[in-house]
Amino acid sequence: MTEKLYQAGKIASKEAFLNAIYERESESVTGLENGIAIPHGKSDTVKKAAFTVLKTNTPITDYESLQPDNQVRLIFLLAIPTAEAGTTHLDILSELATRLADADYRNQLMGANTAADLLQLLGPLVGTKSTDNVNEVLSANQSLVAITACAAGIAHTYMAAESLNKAAAARQIEIHVEKQGAKGVEDRITAAQIKRASGVILAHDVRLKDLERFKGLSVVDVPVAEPIRDADAVLDKMISKSQAYRPEDQSAVDDDSVDDQTNVWTEIKDSVLTGISYIIPIIIAGGMISAIAVMIAQGFGLQSMINDPKSWLAILKTLGGNMLGTLMVPVLSAYMAYSIADKPALGPGFAGGLAANTIASGFLGGMLAGLLAGYLMKWMKKHIHSEGAFSGVITFWVYPVIGTLIVAVLMLFVVGQPVAWLNQALINWLNGLAGANALLLGAVIGGMVSFDLGGPVNKAAYAFCLGAMANGNFVPYCVFASVKMVSAFSISAACLLRKDLFTDEERQVGNQTWILGLAGITEGAIPFAMADPIRAIGSFIVGSVVTGGIVAYYAVGLMFRVLVSSQCSY
Repeated sequence: MTEKLYQAGKIASKEAFLNAIYERESESVTGLENGIAIPHGKSDTVKKAAFTVLKTNTPITDYESLQPDNQVRLIFLLAIPTAEAGTTHLDILSELATRLADADYRNQLMGANTAADLLQLLGPLVGTKSTDNVNEVLSANQSLVAITACAAGIAHTYMAAESLNKAAAARQIEIHVEKQGAKGVEDRITAAQIKRASGVILAHDVRLKDLERFKGLSVVDVPVAEPIRDADAVLDKMISKSQAYRPEDQSAVDDDSVDDQTNVWTEIKDSVLTGISYIIPIIIAGGMISAIAVMIAQGFGLQSMINDPKSWLAILKTLGGNMLGTLMVPVLSAYMAYSIADKPALGPGFAGGLAANTIASGFLGGMLAGLLAGYLMKWMKKHIHSEGAFSGVITFWVYPVIGTLIVAVLMLFVVGQPVAWLNQALINWLNGLAGANALLLGAVIGGMVSFDLGGPVNKAAYAFCLGAMANGNFVPYCVFASVKMVSAFSISAACLLRKDLFTDEERQVGNQTWILGLAGITEGAIPFAMADPIRAIGSFIVGSVVTGGIVAYYAVGLMFRVLVSSQCSY
């Protein structure tokens, strides 16, 4: 077999290659079972990766094998250049082992009468990998890992995970999906699962945690909505990438490597969504604490107590108010910066948010401060670094102190002032809206909320409403809180009133979407929107435009109602 490789010009020295084969044989046996042996040699004498196949006329009974009574009929001898050790030979071994596990295919090989017949059977294995057999390869020898995360950390996170799990199960692909949502990390991927995996799918709209775990894996990075729309397409993309992947293509999956592959617009969008995801608990807690204090005062006739700044009731109400008025913007700014440049950006981000509060630039100022801090620290990490003991000084002194000083100066004295003026203009405009103008604003917000059911347009409307709430105007957010129930309630009403229009499975889902609607989750309507997008989404938008117009026209902005409705963002 070595002579054949030499004659074909695949190896430069027969002696050197034989030595490599025997060296490998001394490590462990290469005879397997079912009449198969796969010896291989890795050597610099190999010019190009190749293999030769020998089919014996009679079984070899003394070939040392894993199965003691293995009678070898087929020998695959692999010749691998040293530079491709651990990559090419593992790919070939994986494919051979997978296909040879099929008894029918193995019998076809054993029954081949000519070299041409044998070559024809082996062709799909050694040429370009086809999508027809890739599912078999993955299901038998490999698996995938994935992480899902959306801005709110609730519906999209779990829907994307479920879609990936179902699509993979249908195709007999092993997959382990970790959810980084509102509850924290669920179903955390283990070290053993990562070691077994051939690739990682990152489906997210916010910054993910602990990506350095996936060092050496090929990566598919998509928005969280993509697996919900077409999980099979995401799996195809992952499979295709893992086939062409070599470890030297990417030494690690980490925060910086993902950032480098992301365009600026996507990075800014992810930054905003990450910041919003971190302020949602603050909005809920702060709003509910303030509302509870007011309810106690009104329910028990304690208005005089709540007006006394030293009373426990007033202190409780002040705490809730400070969470919204003081804490919300710095947290938004800090975690926007964190999304761009990781932990070193947190200090400058918080400082930028406090500066935004100081000059009354509000939500807009906080967003600007987060972007400034994030990109400043990203630049500093790339250009200002050191090795050894001095690296600690850079990380714990230069980054936070210099970064905070620069961001604070820019916000307080340079770019922050125009934003403060713009923020005040927005406040005045919102407070002055009435009649037809308010009706139009409510209609526009309503249409945006239901246009893509939690997608980018919905999130843009949400960010605007949060900004208005941060400036003390609760009407836009009340529009948002009311409209985001429309799609869910519409589906439940349709399934109840016109059962003949839906299948049993659709009715089972539709009868429950109103429960999600009470929590402000619009994603329950997505399956219906995907099945009939024009009529379903069209009706959602019409209903939302009407609802938003009514709420804004009558200036419904009761703080308690708004904050209770804000438990879920999309």
